[in-house]
Amino acid sequence: MIYFFHGTDTEKARIKANELADSLHKKKPDASFFKMNTDNFDMSILQEYVGGQGLFSNKYIVLLDRLCENKEVKELFIDFLKEIAESENIFIICEGKIDKATATKIEKKAEKTVVFDLSEKEEREIKAKREAGINIFEIANALGEKNKKHIWIIYRQLIEEGKVPEEIHGVLFWKAKAMLLAGG
Repeated sequence: MIYFFHGTDTEKARIKANELADSLHKKKPDASFFKMNTDNFDMSILQEYVGGQGLFSNKYIVLLDRLCENKEVKELFIDFLKEIAESENIFIICEGKIDKATATKIEKKAEKTVVFDLSEKEEREIKAKREAGINIFEIANALGEKNKKHIWIIYRQLIEEGKVPEEIHGVLFWKAKAMLLAGG
């Protein structure tokens, strides 16, 4: 069984996907919950989720988060959609903006599809912010404020802007070192 959430408003799609996962887990507290994204993707593990069963429950709840961001992962995932759809386990697929062909392939296999698109005005505002760019040192300021949520938001924005993770790491390391020296 597949539930598919996608669209240009990735935050709303992610929130709804997580809410569904939480509600399903409350209904089936014995079901095992797994989350997979491009960072921890492993085809053999996905195959196990499709065909496996839990020790105490016969269902898995699997959240597949933005697998289509990586070209190789996307190809493997799309080729395996039929098996995922036929599985007894529950799969929640959460994607951002994806191409129409991919969306159609997933929608055909999904039991429920919800699209979260930004309005034209919201898209223009986001585009203007991206064009203006984010100062990489904003993430250092968020670290100094110890605001985890703000750090994550800025990190995702920097990654989407095309910043290299090593560059972001360098700024965070510099700020952490400065904080340690100031505190001690």
